[in-house]
Amino acid sequence: MNCSRCQVRNGPCGGKIDPSSLYKLGCPLHADYLKRILTARVYDVAQETPLEVAPNLSTRLNNKLLLKREDMQSVFSFKLRGAYNKMAQLSPEVLALGVIAASAGNHAQGVALSARHLGTNAIIVMPETTPQVKVDAVKARGGMVVLHGDTYDDAYAYARQLEAEKGLTFIHPFDDPDVIAGQGTIGMEILRQHQKPIHAIFVAIGGGGLISGIAAYIKQLRPEIKIIGVEPTDADAMSQSLKAGKRVRLSQVGLFADGVAVREVGEETFRLCQHYVDDIILVDTDDICAAIKDVFEDTRSILEPAGALAIAGAKAYVEREQIEGQTLIAIACGANMNFERLRFVAERSEFGERREAIFAVNIPEERGSLRKFCECLGRRNLTEFSYRISDNKEAQIFVGLQIKNRDDAAQMAANFEKNGFLAIDLTDDELTKLHLRHMVGGRSPLAHNELLYRFEFLERPGALMKLLKGMSPNWNISLFHYRNNGADYGRIVMGMQVPPLEMEEWQAFLETLGDRYWDESENPAYKLFLG
Repeated sequence: MNCSRCQVRNGPCGGKIDPSSLYKLGCPLHADYLKRILTARVYDVAQETPLEVAPNLSTRLNNKLLLKREDMQSVFSFKLRGAYNKMAQLSPEVLALGVIAASAGNHAQGVALSARHLGTNAIIVMPETTPQVKVDAVKARGGMVVLHGDTYDDAYAYARQLEAEKGLTFIHPFDDPDVIAGQGTIGMEILRQHQKPIHAIFVAIGGGGLISGIAAYIKQLRPEIKIIGVEPTDADAMSQSLKAGKRVRLSQVGLFADGVAVREVGEETFRLCQHYVDDIILVDTDDICAAIKDVFEDTRSILEPAGALAIAGAKAYVEREQIEGQTLIAIACGANMNFERLRFVAERSEFGERREAIFAVNIPEERGSLRKFCECLGRRNLTEFSYRISDNKEAQIFVGLQIKNRDDAAQMAANFEKNGFLAIDLTDDELTKLHLRHMVGGRSPLAHNELLYRFEFLERPGALMKLLKGMSPNWNISLFHYRNNGADYGRIVMGMQVPPLEMEEWQAFLETLGDRYWDESENPAYKLFLG
């Protein structure tokens, strides 16, 4: 019968499930990839990227975390390795006819640059929805871009059609032995660069080409090293496939980590992952954003979401396994980040690190309630505070707080209850984090004689209490919004109901603050949406 691993009749490994037995028994499956990787042609265009310690992360994790810096390639991604190795294996006659690929990202740039280096033409079919910055990047590297369809699947189908019509060679982004071998050179470099014990190597999974190549090499020479894949929770095609024992096609995938947003993994990559991958860790969007921030703090480089997957997975693995003193390696596999995403990443990273909790809190709509609520917060750092007068009896406040961990958030919720405030923990609510936190407010029929002021102050604990303590008890706060922006200064916008006869006292109060302020009561945007 056929060997369950290498599909060779009466194969020498006998279908054993221990991947470390493959190289001892001379399994053709493994031997073939070892040879392919050792003879791969990648260094005409790719560089041997450094393996660097992440000092801050290592300290926090109590393990030594090394980053394999594939984000430092000329196309800011590992994809160049596999694309070039595939094309370098083509005969001069086939290469002269040209190549074609379907991609909306890093693979496209790798194919375009490789084609220019090899002196051939490359057509890259990209979805019409591809951001212009990515289209321009492919064109800058010599690729001819054809926009077709709304999704990658549409682009892929059209590329295969053009392949047949024009006699081109299709360069698959992951499901090709030569592409897999090109990516496998990363594993070869790792073992050369770090010859001491390694507990685990963490690798992002999209279609599976990167992890297949790395695993096929590592398991041949260092079978004791764990190979752990990392996928987003909303794009976990490989995880589901391995559990099912067959390739599973997802009905839809999340798009945040677009570099790994693959509905179905490759046939060859699935086969290799069945043999060599020890585990798969799933992480969510907040975990990925936190990992991007972690790498920035250690390297001052900004990874794309897919590029930070392995780091997020390493952190989750350490938390799950409670290991210490081990050496872990994570592949920082890409840095083609859209600048527009940075605001979202910065905001969500605090949740991924469990450093921020958000609550909806009900307090009595009466003078002094807001001050009592702030006293309840103590000297905790606020990250956000939103309020708009809407009811004569109760006020709803949206508040974000810096926390140490999830237990700290639970203690804060208990403290609210102890002080008579009804609070709902919204930290894990996706609707709140994406939309509702930006929609607190609106017009109010109760906001009579409202003044609107904007304040800028030095960011420090207790700044809000200082502001509130200096106010007259006759003044009512009708609107309040604050959001920590990560700078050394904070900004607050506040609506105040001040009796007309007390305007001089209000002006005197403003002068005592010592902080910058602006009267926005006549601002047309305020009058249109809030006044």
